[in-house]
Amino acid sequence: MKRSLSVLMMVGVVGSSFALAGAASAQQPANPAPARPATPMPQYTAADAEAVLNARIVALKTVMGLTPDQEKLWPPVEAAIRAIAKNSFERLKQRLAAPPATDFVRSLVMLADGEEARAKDLKMFIAAAQPLLATLSPEQKRRMPAFLGLTDNPGQSSGQLWLFEEEEG
Repeated sequence: MKRSLSVLMMVGVVGSSFALAGAASAQQPANPAPARPATPMPQYTAADAEAVLNARIVALKTVMGLTPDQEKLWPPVEAAIRAIAKNSFERLKQRLAAPPATDFVRSLVMLADGEEARAKDLKMFIAAAQPLLATLSPEQKRRMPAFLGLTDNPGQSSGQLWLFEEEEG
């Protein structure tokens, strides 16, 4: 008898909990806040992109702490970075203007084309940077990877490097 009374009380408590929870979830707030119209984000312009790129180039040079002799080797590196940013922005414009992929094969083709173009740009950067890199101290070399966005992940996508940020849109 005691056991059945305990079970009956437990069923009553659980049932009451469900009933109260249902009633609470069915209630509407007394005065819902009026919906505010979404404020459109300002358009990111080419001038904005140029300003960000200029700041990153200055920051990279600052992080590296180039010596006067190393400064002489910098212009081809900067030219390569600027060319990569321009190429990335052009790829973004092409991708946005193109019709969306209609199937997974087309998506793979688009992905492969992007990776191929980024690989070409990375090789251009490497060729331009090698004379400078050969003169860097171990401390200078240690600072560069993290600043460029390189990680310890062996399968890192080239699209994760800040050099290609404009391509992501």
